[in-house]
This record gives sequence, structure tokens and C-alpha cells, in this order.
Amino acid sequence: MTVRLASPKAILFDWDNTLVDSWGGIAEALNTTLVAMGHPAWSMEMVKARVALSLRDTFPALFGARWEEARDIFYRRFEEIQIEQLRPLPGAAEMLSAFADMQIRLAVVSNKRGEYLRREARELGWDRWFDRLVGAGDAETDKPSPAPVRLALAASGIAPGEHVWFIGDAAVDLECAINSGCVPILLRAEPPRPAEFQAHPPRHHFAAFSDVTGLVRG
Repeated sequence: MTVRLASPKAILFDWDNTLVDSWGGIAEALNTTLVAMGHPAWSMEMVKARVALSLRDTFPALFGARWEEARDIFYRRFEEIQIEQLRPLPGAAEMLSAFADMQIRLAVVSNKRGEYLRREARELGWDRWFDRLVGAGDAETDKPSPAPVRLALAASGIAPGEHVWFIGDAAVDLECAINSGCVPILLRAEPPRPAEFQAHPPRHHFAAFSDVTGLVRG
């Protein structure tokens, strides 16, 4: 899909599977929780397909009245392995550095718990590039609500609109972008499948970080 995009004044990014690969830690903590709560473990494919919303929006449905017990198990295990399982996606740092040099305002809107998101950004040394790192629990509601987008842009003086891109790899990111009035951008190697994002279509699809950087520079 090729459309004309306004040059961005600000770019909001999803975190997991957009800028970093932390699926190993998420899957390990989730499967520890599932087994402890009497559920079968999930394959990595199942984890990637089912984990999109924040924990506070998914665990009550998954674990019922015991969801807070499950939450504590998950976070305890995740804290133990979070950093050792964290992998920056190749090319992400170069893209972020280039955008910072262009003086584009950068922020993250993630459904990962805010304190864990910021810990990972500090560990990678990427926190210097972002105005705000907004995670689950930081705003009154999480993605796909527009609330975390408003929080991410609050200190920038930039309002959602055609000059604010929201880049992510999943349907929840595109929905959040549209809900908040930003430009929805899909970033992943695979192009959209027919009707995959019918409810919340991306304005543009990028297959690689260098493609995003090249278009913005152009």
C-alpha cells in the first residue's frame, strides 16, 4: 500500500515486537503462571497471537477471581528473567538515533507494565531518545484506549493528527492510533493479509526500519 504521508513531528512506537524482542521472557512468565494456575502451557505462536492487551485487561477473563494471584506469579517470574531475555531488534537503534537527530519527538505507548518498559529502555540506553515511555497502568486505561497517547504527547505541545505517526506491529496498535487521531503505521516484515486489519487498516506498511527512516528523510 502506498499513500502520501505528512512529515511527522512526533512518532509514537509500540515496544514489544516493534522495537525489541522480549517474547522469550513474556512466554516464560506467562507459562509459569498458566501451569501454576492449572492451565496448559501455550506455544510461542499462541503467546504471540494472544498477548496484545495489558495484563489488567486480560487476566480477569483468563483467571477469573484468582487473577490477582496469577498477576503476582507472572510478575515475580518476569522480573527474574526480564533483562536476560531482552533482545533489541536489529536496526531499531539506528532508526531511533536518526529520528532524534532530525529532532522528531519520540515516545512509546506500550501495554507492558510501565515500570518494566522503562527498565528495559534504560538497560538498552534508549531512554535518552524518548520524551515519554508510557506503559500499562500509567494512564487511566491502556491501549487501544487513546488515554496513553494523550499522556505520551502531553508535554510535547503536539496534538494528535496527521503529523503524529503511531507505529506498531499489531491490530491493537492500529486501533489505538485511529482511536486517538494519529496516523496508523504497520511495521513488520510480513505485509498485511487480506482483510487482516479490516476494522482498523494501516495507512502504510513498512517491512524494515530502514524503510521508515528512508521515507521520513525523503
